[in-house]
Order: sequence, then structure tokens, then C-alpha cells
Amino acid sequence: MRAIHRRSILAGTAAAVAAPHVVTAQGQTRPRLTLISQWSAGSDGAAITALGRVFEEEGGTWQHSPVPGFTTEMMNKLRADILAGNPPSASQLKGPEIAAWSRIAPTVDLNQTVAAANYEGVVPPDLARLHKPQGRWIALPLQIYRTNTLFASRRAMEKVGATALPKTWAEFNDLATKMASAGIVPIANGGIRWDDGMKFEIALAGLSPQAYRKAIMELDERTLRGPEVLAAFRQLRRFSEWSDPAASGQHYSTFLPRFIRGEMGLLMMGGWAQGVIAHNGFSAADYMIGQAPVESPQPCFIQNADAFILWRRREADLQAGQTLFANLVMSKRVQEMYSKITGSIPVRTDMDLSGEGWSEGQREASRSLGESVRANQAVLSLAHNMAQSNQMTAAMIDVLTEFVHNRSIRPEQGASRLAEAIEGAR
Repeated sequence: MRAIHRRSILAGTAAAVAAPHVVTAQGQTRPRLTLISQWSAGSDGAAITALGRVFEEEGGTWQHSPVPGFTTEMMNKLRADILAGNPPSASQLKGPEIAAWSRIAPTVDLNQTVAAANYEGVVPPDLARLHKPQGRWIALPLQIYRTNTLFASRRAMEKVGATALPKTWAEFNDLATKMASAGIVPIANGGIRWDDGMKFEIALAGLSPQAYRKAIMELDERTLRGPEVLAAFRQLRRFSEWSDPAASGQHYSTFLPRFIRGEMGLLMMGGWAQGVIAHNGFSAADYMIGQAPVESPQPCFIQNADAFILWRRREADLQAGQTLFANLVMSKRVQEMYSKITGSIPVRTDMDLSGEGWSEGQREASRSLGESVRANQAVLSLAHNMAQSNQMTAAMIDVLTEFVHNRSIRPEQGASRLAEAIEGAR
């Protein structure tokens, strides 16, 4: 993910940070934080570096040790540190893995800190639940992306005379058919595992947010074998037929130049694609952006959120650093700074994004998040390890990616195999 805006808001921002400025007088503990994450480059690296500067401005000592590469490499480092009896005071972690890892080593009880900041009152309920396993806050979400975001190439839309994003799957399919007839590849997505999984979750949540919650988040067998999941597989088959056959194994960013030129029409991707598009030298004027089709009157927001878990340490300076860090993560000031760098939106649903530095895509996504929470249609992403454990997610994605790239599998077979894979992974 790349940055949309790199302007600094560290100086001159009027928002107050919840934590007081720390005065390091003689004999007073100076807050210190030891942190590991996978963020070392691009917008993520810039954002975590900016957070470190804020931490130091507030009187702390910032010690970030990035582990570049995939999340698994960072987790291997975290596991080694825990087994050695030297866990970091904080680390990147997300989704159900927060509960799983909390059974490996003691974590910090953040209940009082969260209550004092009223953070739980402004965080989407499903996210709050993930970060407080056994009823105790041990991790804090910082930024969030909507995975069911639809990008449309303006040049492709102009070629077929379309002026607005489709609101239903019927409208989407009609638009894709027109694009195919005009020689445009309708779908610009890539063909790697999480991308394949996202296509399915976008289809199902768009058909029925309630069925998505039951099937994907609750693993209800009746719903998994029901009509909505079958309909989602049928829509997923259309996606695969409208994609470039060469997409298999390709990252979606490979196709962005063709998408901007109008050779490809529609991209279903998280909000981070705004930053990737900008990094490739294109502008927001090159595409339209909004929610992917949702059949219900209220919006549906599929959540992918980044968070930090805090590990228990006995050292006074690390404990002080954890308190300072927790208050910074929850503050409006830091969430604004972080999202403006990464292209995400704040986890806080009480943020005003009308000011300078926010994109229209971020503003629309933020409004959608608030409305989705109120309608109980803010759900958790399967493809990005938010809805289920890594083991369960892997079993489900295996079925979905095989279905996407093997067109001989019928939707009925796909739905049945998904239910069977879930049963086998329980």
C-alpha cells in the first residue's frame, strides 16, 4: 500500500492527544516502547515512522524493529522473542490471531485505559470484540480499510456511455457485459489467493450482509449450503470469466496501467488501492470510486483493520511507554495522521473527514462505515484474516481460489466444497 498524501500534520494540528506530555525530570521514568511490525517501506513504513516521531515528541523513547516481508515472518520473530522470555512491549497483530496469541504470553489489561478514553464507544462492535477476547481489551485497532470498494476506469466508463457506478449486481453484470462487447476486459483484479477470496466476500456481502455474517463469521452450515452462498459462487464465476486469463498468480497492481487507459474496466479492491494508483503516477480523476454493489438499502462495510497488541512487561519505563502508546493510538490526532499517510480511514467512527488532506474515497468510506455500523452491516473480511483463524481461512481460500481458476467447477460444486472444507477444518 502506498501513500496518497505525505504532508505532515505533526506540527500545527489542533487536535489534542489523550496522553499528557511527559516531562522527564530527574528521577522520573521516561516512557519507552519496544515494537515489532512488518512495516518498513512505502506508506506503511512512513506512517509507523511518523507515529514514532509523535511518541518521541510526547517524551518517549521509540524502538521499532521492523521485520520486512510477509506477516508470517514478523510472527516468527514475535514467537521467538516470546519463547526467549523477551517479548516486545507492543507488536502488530490483527483479527482472531489476537485471541490465539494471547494464550501464548501474558498481555496488558487495557480496560481502564480504553474506558477512560471512551474508545469502545467509537469503535465498530465486531472490531471491539476481536480486540477484547475474554472481555478484556488487550489490543487496539488503529486504521481500517473497506475491502468491498469498487473502482471504475473513467475512460472505460466513457467508452460504454456509463456515468455512475452500479448499485446492484444486475447493474454490475449489465455494465460488465457492455464493456466486454466494447473490447474492454471488464475485471481488472489480479489472481492471487487473497484477491480471489476478496472477490467471493464482496459478492456474498453484496447479496446479503446477513447471510455473510451467518456463513463466513459464524460458519452456520445451513446458510453455507443455502441460496445466498450459491448465488455468490455464481457471481464469482462471472468475475472469473470477465477477468484476463493471464491474471492467475498476478498481483492486481500489474493491471493498473491498463485499467487507467480504459483497457480494463472495473477493480474491486480495498481502499489502499487509492495510494497504489497515486504512486503509479495516476490521479483520482482517472477513476470513479464507491461501494461495490450491495442489494440491501443500507450499505455494507467489509472491515480489514490493523492493530497493536501489548505484551506484559515488568520494567517501569516499558509500562509507562505502553500507557503513552495506547493513548496515542486511540487519539484522533494520530488516527488522522496515520490514515492520511496510508489511505485508510480511522477506526474511530466519530472523526470529521471534511478537512484538507482527505480524498473523496476516504470520505465516502467513512460515511459508509458509520451507516453500516448503525445497520449492523459492518462485517469482517475473510480474505484478510479478520473473520476466522488462519487455519480456517486457509481451508476456505483453498476452495475459492481453485474455483476462480478452474472454470470446470460448477457453482453448486464450489458451494458444497466450501461447506465441506469448513467442516473438515473445525
